[in-house]
Amino acid sequence: MPQVKRIVLDVLKPHHPNLLVFTTAIVEQCGDCQVRATVLEMDDKTETLELVVEGDDIPFDAVQSAIEEMGGSLHSIDEVKVVGTPTAPTE
Repeated sequence: MPQVKRIVLDVLKPHHPNLLVFTTAIVEQCGDCQVRATVLEMDDKTETLELVVEGDDIPFDAVQSAIEEMGGSLHSIDEVKVVGTPTAPTE
């Protein structure tokens, strides 16, 4: 079964919650993963982020849900790493 190991997302979020709260909430939703966020642009009400999520099997739906629950929106998926697992030989 294929496993998602890395996703790089372009995300727009309001200033509140702050970046620490925002990334912590994503980690809490996706479980065993790491999240790195870089602010690319900031205006009066929003921040544009590059969000990098890495893990053994990232639940993309949970990541997207966490972003939306905090008032953010996913603009694009900019990079993905998916790894297939070997299947047992059939007889």
